[in-house]
Amino acid sequence: MANISAGDTAFILVSAALVLLMTPGLALFYGGMVRGKNVLGTIMQSFIMIALVSIEWVYIGYTMSFGPDVGGIIGSFAWFGLSGVGTAPSDTYATTIPHIVFMIYQCMFAVITPALITGAMAERMRFAPFLVFSLLWTVLVYNPVCHWIWGGGWLGARGVLDFAGGLVVHLTSGAAALAAALALGPRKGFGRESFMPHNLPMTLLGTGLLWFGWFGFNGGSALAADGIAGTAFVSTHLGGMAAMAMWVLVEWIHCGKPTTLGAASGAIAGLATITPAAGFVGPNAAIIIGLIAGAACYYGITLKTTFGYDDSLDVVGIHGLGGIVGTICLGIFASKAVNPSGADGLLAGNAGFLGTQVVGVLVVGVYAFVVSMILLKVIGALMGGLRVSEEDEERGLDLGEHSETAYN
Repeated sequence: MANISAGDTAFILVSAALVLLMTPGLALFYGGMVRGKNVLGTIMQSFIMIALVSIEWVYIGYTMSFGPDVGGIIGSFAWFGLSGVGTAPSDTYATTIPHIVFMIYQCMFAVITPALITGAMAERMRFAPFLVFSLLWTVLVYNPVCHWIWGGGWLGARGVLDFAGGLVVHLTSGAAALAAALALGPRKGFGRESFMPHNLPMTLLGTGLLWFGWFGFNGGSALAADGIAGTAFVSTHLGGMAAMAMWVLVEWIHCGKPTTLGAASGAIAGLATITPAAGFVGPNAAIIIGLIAGAACYYGITLKTTFGYDDSLDVVGIHGLGGIVGTICLGIFASKAVNPSGADGLLAGNAGFLGTQVVGVLVVGVYAFVVSMILLKVIGALMGGLRVSEEDEERGLDLGEHSETAYN
C-alpha cells in the first residue's frame, strides 16, 4: 500500500469516469445519424452495454484479459469474480494505483468496444440476438485480443504496441462491423433511398462528449499522472483537430460544401487513428497522423458504395480503417525519445517495428472478422434470424423492438 500514489489514483479514477462518459456520448453520436423512428433503438444498443459488459467484466472478462497468462493466449480464471483484485497495487499492472482502480478503468474500454459495432447494425437488427452477440463477442474476441496485447499475451511479447486501443478497440470493432454489415444485409431501400440523419445537433453533442472523454481514454492509458499522460493528451487533441480540418477540406473540394456531419466524422476518425500512437509520438507526428486519417477515412467510407455493403454509420471506414492507419503510422513515427518504454519506428531507422505492427493488424483484423461472422451466423440460425421483420423495419425499431417513440 505504501507504493500507492494519491495523484495517480485520482487521475485514473477521473479517466475511468471520462471513458464511461464516452458510451452515452457514442449513443448520442449514433442516435442523431439515424432516422427519427430508430433513434431510441440505436441509443439503447450503446447504453445497454454499460450493464451487459460490466457484469461480464467482473466475473470473467477481467481475469480472461489481464489474469495470469496461459500460453500467451488468455488469462487464467484466478481472478474470477474479482477474487484477489483489491485495494493493494497489482504486481504487474499500474503499480502505483490500487488494483481495483486499474480493473474498473479497463472495464470502461470493454464497455465501449462492442457499442462501437452497433453503428453497422443500425436500423435493422433485433434486440435479443444483438444482446447475445455482444456478450459472446466480448468473451471470444475482445477479451483474448486484449490479453494478447495488453495482458501479457503473445502479440505484446512479439513487440506489437497499442497505446490505448487502435487494435484492441477500433480494429476489433471495425472488423466486427464489416462482418455484421455483410451478415445482416442492407437496409430496405439502401442505394435507392436517402437515409438522412434526423438530428445532427445530437450528433455534434455526442462528438463533443466523445472528444472530451477521449482525453481519459488516451491520457489515462499512461496509467500515471506523468509526462507520458501529458504527451498522450496533447497528441489526442492534435490528431482529432487535424483530421477534422482535413476531412472538411477534402469534403469541400470533393462535394462543393463543408458539412457539420463531415466535421464530426473527421474528428472521430482522427481521435480513433491517433489512439494507438498517442503516448509514443510527439506533437508534429500527431498532426501528420491526423491529416492522414482525415483523408484516408473520408475515402474509406466510400468503400461501402463501391462494394455494396451497408455499414449504416461508417464504423468500418472510421474505426476499422482508423485503427489500421494509426497502428501502421505508429510503426513509422514511434520514437523512444518521446517514450523510452515504446519503440523506434521506421523514421528512426527501425523498419522491423513497422513489420511487427503490420503483423498485429493482420492477426487482429482477421481473427475479429472471422469469429464475428461465425457468431452472427450461428446466432441467426439458432434465434430465428438477426433482422427485424419488414413491417418493424418500416415502422422503426423504437416501436417494433421497444414499444416507445422519441418524438410525439
